[in-house]
Amino acid sequence: MDNNIRHITVQTARRYLLMKQGLFSDHRFKGKQGAYEYIRQANCLQFDPVDVIGRNAELTLQSRVKSFRKKHLSDLLYKGRKLFDFPDKEISIIPMEDWPYFQRYRDISRNNRHKFENLEQLEEQTISYIRKHGPVSSSSLPLEGNIKWYSSIHWSGSWDGKDTKAARSVLEQLYTTGELIIHHKEGSRKYYDLSERHVPAELLNAPDPLPDEYQHIRWRVKRRIGAVGMVWNKNSAAFLGIRGLNTEIRNRVFIDLLTSKEIQAITVEGIKEPFYILTEDMEYLNKVEDKALKSNRCEFLAPLDPMLWDRNLIKSIFNFNYTWEIYVPKDKRKYGYYVLPVVYGDRIVGRIEPKKNGDEMTVENIWLEPDIKKTKRILNAIEKHMKSFARFNDCQYTTK
Repeated sequence: MDNNIRHITVQTARRYLLMKQGLFSDHRFKGKQGAYEYIRQANCLQFDPVDVIGRNAELTLQSRVKSFRKKHLSDLLYKGRKLFDFPDKEISIIPMEDWPYFQRYRDISRNNRHKFENLEQLEEQTISYIRKHGPVSSSSLPLEGNIKWYSSIHWSGSWDGKDTKAARSVLEQLYTTGELIIHHKEGSRKYYDLSERHVPAELLNAPDPLPDEYQHIRWRVKRRIGAVGMVWNKNSAAFLGIRGLNTEIRNRVFIDLLTSKEIQAITVEGIKEPFYILTEDMEYLNKVEDKALKSNRCEFLAPLDPMLWDRNLIKSIFNFNYTWEIYVPKDKRKYGYYVLPVVYGDRIVGRIEPKKNGDEMTVENIWLEPDIKKTKRILNAIEKHMKSFARFNDCQYTTK
């Protein structure tokens, strides 16, 4: 074995990942500022519009941030403007300071305008209307009819536009080119305004800091390593959405990051492939190797939580096999529609299905892993956290 590669136990790997994510021992993130600090650590928080017991981004933050409220995220996005919505790993929430790094994707969308008949004329009308009347949604923008349109930010190769409502098409197109930004949301409805009104000029007009394609990919891969906390050099959902990344380039990036000592290789007992963590995160690894450090934290993880992006990695480290069954037909679900993994101590001990009924919240079911004993300690910890989780959803927790 390479003497430069650190070898750790599975338990240490679990404790490290949870510590890095702010899920182990004491809360590292607190309040609205803590929510921003965690997003700055992850750099990319995946958004999903489904709201059963909170949306994915809100659920991610409630598990890490003490006293987190949904309003905190909305304020950071649409009042303080410390964050913005844009495609990264799917549609994501990103620190505003990273705006210039996504210029290439806005340029791609802008350069594909010509593929849509009459789009440029509609864009001019829309910008003029918003400049005069303020933020609009697709239902309040006075544009009639449909156009052939398809989100061009991910466009490559062949293209086949779809008949789409003109108002929606032009707003989303201007959003992907960066001329519009999401001003606020009412439920799942998005209201758009001119970016120049909300993005600081030094960011809005900044050139792409990494115009070289390889350097941009390298930057994004490193961000994803930091988001997950630990990755392996193989095809993974953790790298989803990084345009131009293939096996050859990914190998080059990992060698480059290792050579520059920006990442460190580690091996975990019983697992053949090495893992990689940011060098700056070695402090967490050193800390969790102290056996005196304990954790009785109980948290519920979001379905698209950054720590869960690579389900195979989670299966290898935590021996936990998680599938989000929201899109699985009801008769084929093993658990339920919206089921969350449960962290207790240094394990993912099972999964839970909370259910919201008006201003009350109940638990539909709890499934503990086969090797986890249903002790009073675990059940009490879950019960206690359910009360906190209900408050996060502005509900009162009630038992059946």
